Amino acid sequence: MSAIIEIKNLVKRYKELIALDHFNLEVREGEIFGLLGPNGSGKTTTINCILSLLTYDKGDIRVFGEKMTPSSYELKKQIGVVMQDVAVFDELTVRENVDYFCGLYISDKDLRKQYVKEAIEFVGLEDFSNFRPKKLSGGLLRRLNIACGIAHKPKLIFFDEPTVAVDPQSRNNILKGIEQLNRDGATIVYTSHYMEEVEQLCSRILIMDKGRSIASGTKEELKKMIKNTEKISVEVPHLQKQALADISLLPHAYDVDYSENVLRVSFSGGTHNLVRILDYMKSNDYTLGRVYSELPTLNDVFLEITGTELRDNA
Repeated sequence: MSAIIEIKNLVKRYKELIALDHFNLEVREGEIFGLLGPNGSGKTTTINCILSLLTYDKGDIRVFGEKMTPSSYELKKQIGVVMQDVAVFDELTVRENVDYFCGLYISDKDLRKQYVKEAIEFVGLEDFSNFRPKKLSGGLLRRLNIACGIAHKPKLIFFDEPTVAVDPQSRNNILKGIEQLNRDGATIVYTSHYMEEVEQLCSRILIMDKGRSIASGTKEELKKMIKNTEKISVEVPHLQKQALADISLLPHAYDVDYSENVLRVSFSGGTHNLVRILDYMKSNDYTLGRVYSELPTLNDVFLEITGTELRDNA
């Protein structure tokens, strides 16, 4: 797949603060690319530099193989942006808002009318087309924001935290819509602090912190970078100290904890960890409650790589 976005050695300074520190990024055609990082990591700065809304001190940015500049209007016609802060006009109706933003790129009135109709239908706002934004719920307002950003049928779309503060139904509709846009041919750049969304949507992910790229790859590749490969929890009352010592000696076990009658063991490798624990419990006549095994999540990856949970920073 060809690269839609290429960033090499990007540096952006705000006086003494280095917002982007020789940052590199490649987004390939047809993928949903996840950009993860805590507040202040440089995600929004990166997007604004790509869109040429910010000047930068050093580096190279190419979009669709061409250098992006403030006057790259033909390039910008192929890009859609749905930012975290809803940006619509309160005095315009749903249809008028979508028509205005579509009109920034599509001058043909008949074609624009068709695109506006399709965008409103795409986000499920047909019954609200004559409503003004103040009469819409938070979820419907987010959908309007998306319709305004994608009505001109861009080939590259940026979604910056599009599901913040929306109800579960609206969130599901938004995520399904993003997947459909991708199936229809759009390349997506997606930022979110909801790890489950990123795991569901994104084909590749980049974790950034303090303006730098920390790790990148598929979710499977990222999970292989960390020590934790499995967490096993067992409800077992009155577990003896000797049992904790014995379990800590099991192959691949590196962290053993017992509190509130729950044994928690972390492993770095191995394929029969749960079997070994259950065999030990059985041979020592322990009575067990619930038993469950957890594979590593993106939050585990983020925690181990950056030293903090993403949700704590969002």
